[in-house]
Order: sequence, then C-alpha cells, then structure tokens
Amino acid sequence: MAVEDKNISYRIYLVACAIFVMAIAIAIKLTNIQWVEGDYYRKLAKERTVKNFVIPANKGNIYSADGSLLATSIPNYEIRFDAVAPKSDAFEKNVKPLSDSLSILLGKPSYFFLNEFRKARAKKNRYFLVARDLSYTEYMKIKSFPLFSLGAYKGGIIVEQETVREHPIGKIAERTIGYERKTPDGTPDGKGIEWAFRKYLNGKDGKILKQKIAKGQWKPIRDVNEVDPQDGYDVISTIDVFIQDIAHHALLKQLTDYEADHGCVVVMETKTGQIKAISNLGRAGDGSYYETTNYAVAESHEPGSTYKLVDLMVLLDDKKIDTSAVFDSYGGVIKYSGKSVRDSHQGGYGKISLARGFELSSNTVMVQAVYNNYKNNPSEFVNHVNKYGLNKPLGLSIKGEGRPFVPQPSDKNWSNLSLPWMAFGYGVSITPLQTLTFYNAVANNGVMVKPQFVSEIKEWNRTIKKYNTEVMNQKICSQETILKLHAVLENVVKKGTGSKLYSKDFSMAGKTGTAQVNYHRAGKEGLYYASSFVGYFPADKPKYSCIVVVHKPSTAKNNYYGADVAGPVFKRIAQKIFTDAPSTNEIKNIDRKILKQENSYEAYVKKSQKQQLSIPNLKGMSGMDAVALLGNLGVRVKVIGVGKVKKQSIQPGEHLAKNTTITLELS
Repeated sequence: MAVEDKNISYRIYLVACAIFVMAIAIAIKLTNIQWVEGDYYRKLAKERTVKNFVIPANKGNIYSADGSLLATSIPNYEIRFDAVAPKSDAFEKNVKPLSDSLSILLGKPSYFFLNEFRKARAKKNRYFLVARDLSYTEYMKIKSFPLFSLGAYKGGIIVEQETVREHPIGKIAERTIGYERKTPDGTPDGKGIEWAFRKYLNGKDGKILKQKIAKGQWKPIRDVNEVDPQDGYDVISTIDVFIQDIAHHALLKQLTDYEADHGCVVVMETKTGQIKAISNLGRAGDGSYYETTNYAVAESHEPGSTYKLVDLMVLLDDKKIDTSAVFDSYGGVIKYSGKSVRDSHQGGYGKISLARGFELSSNTVMVQAVYNNYKNNPSEFVNHVNKYGLNKPLGLSIKGEGRPFVPQPSDKNWSNLSLPWMAFGYGVSITPLQTLTFYNAVANNGVMVKPQFVSEIKEWNRTIKKYNTEVMNQKICSQETILKLHAVLENVVKKGTGSKLYSKDFSMAGKTGTAQVNYHRAGKEGLYYASSFVGYFPADKPKYSCIVVVHKPSTAKNNYYGADVAGPVFKRIAQKIFTDAPSTNEIKNIDRKILKQENSYEAYVKKSQKQQLSIPNLKGMSGMDAVALLGNLGVRVKVIGVGKVKKQSIQPGEHLAKNTTITLELS
C-alpha cells in the first residue's frame, strides 16, 4: 500500500513539475510578447484594425486643338454573385425576375442566367461572374434588380470597380495619344502623349485612415494626416480632329488599295510646327489596318529621293553650282568604284540642267553634282548636313524617337561610295518626321521649328503651362537659296515626277521618293520599296507641310513609285483640307448697305407682294412642291395619293378666291 501511495506521489510531483515548467514558459512567452516583441504585435494589431487607404486622383483628359475629347477616364464595373449569401426563400422568390431583368439589359436569354444562378447556388460559388465592362448607368440598373437590390449580404451582389482609359474617337491617332500601363513585373511603361505628360495628367493620390468594423467593413476616421487627392490637369494637344480624320482615311485607302505592309502620314502647321494630324497604320494578319508602331516618329530608314533637297540646299548655299548647270545623265547609268547608280527612267534624260534633274529625280545628275564638288573634301558637305541637324534626334516631347544616321568621313566604315550614295538618299537614315521638319523649314522661309504635339496644360479654364513655338534654326540657309528651292519644288508637281498630282485650281510643292529597302541582303530576299511624298501647300503661301510614307506596296502593276502610291494621299489631304474645312474668314462691315443689293431687294419685295389672281397649272408638279406653292397663295389643299399631280379640282386660270379649297390627285 505504501509503495502504491509512493508511486502516486511521484506522479503528482511529475505533473506539478510539468505544470510549473509550462507556467514558466507561458510567463516567458507573455513577457516576450509584452516587452520584447510588444511593439511589433501592437503594430500588427493596429494594421489589422486601422489602415491607410489610397484615394486615387482623377486623371486629366486629353483634348484636340478644336476641343474634341481624345482621351478620358471612365469607371468600369464588374458584377459578381455570392450564391451562398441569400437565404433560400429570398433566392427562390427573386432568381427568375432577376434573370428576366438581366436578359433585357444584357441581351442573353433569361433561361441562361437562371440556369447559371442555380448552378452557382448548387456549387456554393461565392464569386460567380454575372457581367463585366459595365457603364455606370448599367451598373445602377443591375443594382436595382430583384435580389441584388437587397444588397451584398442579403442579395449576394458583389461590385468591383476600376477606372479605364477611353478614346472617344476610337483607334484614330491611338499611338500618338498613347497610353500608360505597368508591365507584368510592375515597371511603369507607356507611349505617346499619355506617357510623356503623365506628371500633369496623373495628379496626386490622396490617403484616408479607416478602421475595420463588423463584417469586414472599413469606416473612415478623421485624422490629421488625411490628404485629399489632387486631380490631374488636362492636356490640350495640337491635333485637329477634322484634319486627322482626313489624313487617317486617305492613308487607309491607299494602304488597302496597294496591300502595303505599313505607312504613316503627318500634317504640320508650317509657321508653328504644330502637328495637326498623324496616322500610323500597320497591316494585321487578316489584311485589316490598325495603329501599331508610331512609324512617323520611331522608324528611321533610308529616305531615297526626298533626301535630294538636302543636296541641292548644300550646293546652292555653298555657291558651288547653280540650278542652270548642265549635266549628262550618261544613258541613265554612272559608276563609282565599280558600283552603278541608275536612273529610274531607262536610257536616262540626256543632257539636262541641275534644276531639271531634281524635278525628274535623276540619280545620275544629283550624284554628279555632289560628288564632283565635294569629292576632295567630303567633310565640307557632311558638316553642312550636320548643321541642318539631320544627324541627331529632334528631341521630341513624346518618347521613342528613332535615331538618325549620317555617315561621317571620320567613321571607320567611310568609303569611296559613301558620298555618292548619300547624294541619292542611301547610306543615311532619317525618320519621316525629321524629313518633314526639314521640308517645313523650306516652306517657312528658312525658319526651322520643332514639331509640337501639345500646346497647353490646363486646369479647367486656367492655363498651367503654355508651349510656344520653338525655333531650332532661325535661318537654315540664305533667302536666295530658299527662293530657288521653292521654284524647283513647285516644278516637281507642275512638270516633274509629281506631275500626276498637278491641279490648275490648287497649288502644291514637294518631292517624290522611292527607296529600295533591304537591298543589302543577299539576293532579292526581303527587298521591297518605300514610296514617299513630302511637301507643302498652298505653294505660294504655305500653311501646312505634309509627308506620306508607304512601305512595301504591291509591285504587281509596276506602279510602286512615290508619285503613284504616296502622292495621291498628299493630294487628297491637301484638297480636302481646303475644300471641306469650315471657313474662318471674318465678315467685315456687316451692317454696311450696298446700293445695288438694296435696289434688287426692294424690287423683289414689290413683285412678291403682287397677289396671284388665278389658279396656276399644277399638273406634273411634285406633290410637296404643289402644296407649298398653294400654301403661299393662301389656298387650302386636300391631297389624295402620293407622287406628282395628276389632276386638280380647280382648273388653271380660274379666279383665286380667298379661303378656297383645292383637291389634288397624285400618282
């Protein structure tokens, strides 16, 4: 018995020791939690009950120069359903009316929604998708539908909202308007105006302190650290929607007709450098075209014959030669270091002047003019090209500008072919917008202005920042040279390679270009043509300059040249701008009376006041016209049938009495 009692005592002692050890461990843990890790756990508890929430700022809008909305932010709603939340009687009572309501709004059969809701209920789906991409109006309607009107806990409705960026004019100029987004790894990224001017558009987010309450809800609490959001500013672009629409559809038509790979068009205001239209279209797999890369800004390529204006400007400004100088085209082929330079016209042009060589885009003439005058000192020519700024980017506000390339005599790759090849636009690389900027300087009497995409930053009606015209080169060449260049560029359209575009009613000036692309590859694999036209209009008083570039047009009909492919786009744009654009002319002295007009008006009034005394002959007249005529005579009309007057109840010539009623039979 004593042994048994002793064993029990040992067990009691063992349990007591265990309890004591556990007590000590708990005491140590509590002490650790309270004093050692106390701050951490207090912070954690606060984070789970009190939290700072971001109040997103409203993003600013992007407007066109004429006030049209180009980009704006709108709320986008997604509706989901917690199938477990509603009670059985509430669900059964409302699921059919809910399905009927959704059917009317969303256009799907009622039984579709009914079956889906019952499936979700059976599977206890707590996040069933009902509809997405809803407008605010659609969201408010769905919120009021049977069952959903009971709210989140009784009706099971789950509402998720996000702000999306919309372009009211659709895909037109989409790449230039641009976007801002985050890459999968969270890195900010974007394009166009949206990205370049994000510091103005985005505003500043605010913050608010909230406390967690029952059922996972958060209640705002006033806090000294609360920050109100600052909405973003509006950006006023230089784009004119009317001109943009013309340019877009003119380019689209030509790309489609020629089954081209891609192309671009830019319209610039001559004096200011403001971009009034820019379109970049690439071909999709199904043959349709959409805004892809911003080719006008990003694609640096060999320009071909449009570069010849650079040659002529350098030659004339250096007084190396005059436009009247005569060159032999040597049957359309001339060789340098064993390599042939050919004219597009087989057999050449015989002996012609430099001006005529430019107008006909003769490679042999232009190459001779440059090579003969600069072969001993190519740096003199290249330095002049550098002076025009063609060897460096324009420094545009929007990112992604292509890098130009002008070979330098100091380069390792410089050879005997570099200079002659430069003369007809090969071996150099330049973006379409750079080419346009250069031609625009010629149109602007030698003043080179920087292309401008945005004119103003505004907060409502208050101007935050204004972007004025930026002059890059006050005088690109002498006025004498400018006048000669004006003459030859106008003659290109009148009697040169662009003669197909000539119109006696509307003056244009410019230069065609047809460049072989990927010619350096072995064989003809990958070789294609880039057709272009760049110039300005009207020729006498330039208001706009424009460039059109079309890559890889179909060669099936052998009409892939700049005048055939790019030129018609230029002409279509120029003509439509000046024939369809609303007039901005001001009417002066509107109250001034003109004697001839006054006399004519008085004579008309006297004639119109003479009362018609007899019924006119109405047979064969349109019923609408007959009713209008009789109405003006004060005659009541009864019409039978439709069409033209077949019969009238009162015969022509009969006396017209007051309040007479006439019946007309129409057929």
